[in-house]
Amino acid sequence: MTDRIVEVAHGPVRISLRLEQLVIERDGHPPVTTPVAEIAGLVLSTPQVQFTQAVLAAVAAAGGSVVVCDGKYLPAAMLLPLQAHFVQTERFAAQTQLSEPRRKRLWQRIVATKIRAQSRLLLDLRGEDAGLGALANRVRSGDPENLEAQASRRYWPRLFGNFKFRRDRTAPDQNRHLNYGYTVLRALVSRALCAAGLHPSFGLMHCNRYDAFSLASDFMEPFRPVIDRAVAGWLREHDPMGPLDPETKAWLIGAVQARFQVQGEARTLSDVLFRSASDLAQAILRKAQRLELPDLGPPCPAD
Repeated sequence: MTDRIVEVAHGPVRISLRLEQLVIERDGHPPVTTPVAEIAGLVLSTPQVQFTQAVLAAVAAAGGSVVVCDGKYLPAAMLLPLQAHFVQTERFAAQTQLSEPRRKRLWQRIVATKIRAQSRLLLDLRGEDAGLGALANRVRSGDPENLEAQASRRYWPRLFGNFKFRRDRTAPDQNRHLNYGYTVLRALVSRALCAAGLHPSFGLMHCNRYDAFSLASDFMEPFRPVIDRAVAGWLREHDPMGPLDPETKAWLIGAVQARFQVQGEARTLSDVLFRSASDLAQAILRKAQRLELPDLGPPCPAD
């Protein structure tokens, strides 16, 4: 499987399956075909789309995810390949039996890695990190001081050079770009968790009863700065109040299709997520003492 993200943003559109190819048809345009085996995520962000059950089954069978977005480009539903790992029953059981102390230690690692990633991004873009590196070193088991929120209050205004900026999912500014990028990222994280035999609903700290993918919400935290970097880069030449058009979305999708330097190798984000999800599974099964998460910097230069 490759890391291809296919978004259907404008309708009316018909999607069908033909000889293991996904076929996308719009009136007045030639059909577009893509091998199902190459699809990492199918994002449906227009209400004017028709597709068959065979399309959903084929994408899931190939290990891909399907995301249905609402009018604000937030995920309204997600289809995941839950039969993606041969020992998933054992791992589901380990998730449900995870002790509170171990759950808190895993969350400590996730939060510390996220804050370090935010620190690195601010250093790269602004030349200073507002003390986030020091905050990351202070994170304790379960983050009882809520340093994640303290870091967020320092991070967002400095990232965009606007001390009035707040992360607000409903705001008509660059929050829309973040929403869209996180939607795609969350689908890839969910897919990686399923591939590792984990259930994305059994979270570590996110316990919102309305969040069907709590673990994905937890585990994507250290990877959010990948999207943040892309949005900040886009806004260097574009108005934050500008349209979330196909060009903007292509830029954001490009962020999750980039390669990153990890342990001396250039790896795709999907590969990084698969390896990290596997490490999380080992930590949940107590086959690893510590959850290892990568520190992702800027993407590798394009070939």
